[in-house]
Amino acid sequence: MRLGVLDVGSNTVHLLVVDAHPGARPLPAHSHKVELRLAQLLDEDGAIGHDGVDKLITVVHEALQAAEDKGVEEMLPFATSAVREASNADDVLARVKDETGVELQVLTGAEEARLTFLAVRRWFGWSAGKLLVLDIGGGSLEIAYGIDEEPDAAVSLPLGAGRLTAGWLPGDPPAPDDVRALRRHVRAQIARTVGEFSRFGAPDHVVATSKTFKQLARIGGAARSTEGLYVQRDLKRQALESWVPKLAEMTTAQRAALPGVSEGRANQLLAGALVAEGAMDLFEVETLEVCPWALREGVILRRLDHMGTTT
Repeated sequence: MRLGVLDVGSNTVHLLVVDAHPGARPLPAHSHKVELRLAQLLDEDGAIGHDGVDKLITVVHEALQAAEDKGVEEMLPFATSAVREASNADDVLARVKDETGVELQVLTGAEEARLTFLAVRRWFGWSAGKLLVLDIGGGSLEIAYGIDEEPDAAVSLPLGAGRLTAGWLPGDPPAPDDVRALRRHVRAQIARTVGEFSRFGAPDHVVATSKTFKQLARIGGAARSTEGLYVQRDLKRQALESWVPKLAEMTTAQRAALPGVSEGRANQLLAGALVAEGAMDLFEVETLEVCPWALREGVILRRLDHMGTTT
């Protein structure tokens, strides 16, 4: 059947259409993406403003039309940290449902981490052993660890690249003192969680998902996206550490000119790099592998598993 996953994230609203059947690999059929940056549309009270909600409703309408055009039979709509943490989340969800008919499921941070972990486990398979999975979104950082499909530990931290850029790095390029302050903040937040994971022992593979890690791997020398899904892409801590001070001195326009960096994400790349560097350092990771599957695929796989048990 043809499924549509509508992901209302902190940076983008992304419709992914796949041909999917229980027991089979979901095959992408269409992608419709709009950069909305909900995480940066919050007002002083932490609410998504009226204009922001209007934009969200317009984008959801567009996604519904695209899904209809592509023959989607079932839609799986969900929202992550930007909506989850908005002080007017209930009002936003009610307006979206009233005006579009779409009932967004708001995922908790732990659910995000578990579903992303599921996608990574299916991609790498059982032979990969114990996995430590890192995912940097626009609003949060998810960390999960385990040997099965359900992780033994999963946490979500408010360390998304968009959130941190908006809150900590106002300059272009940012002031060195602001960069140092953000670096301290990021590492203190991550350090609190390390003990929760270290008691399980060293992972066999450390895997990263998300646009941020893909872009960091690309500027670190990994294969470009046109070379296909199945080319192994790694990010080495040594390469990342050499890039962080360079990124800190660049303007957004200069970062956008780097290989693999999109114009829309260029302003967030430094904050994302600081989070990635902090996580790799504190978890003592020298090299991590980039996985093409992440949260959206996890949502699809969970739905297919449920279909398989009810048919």
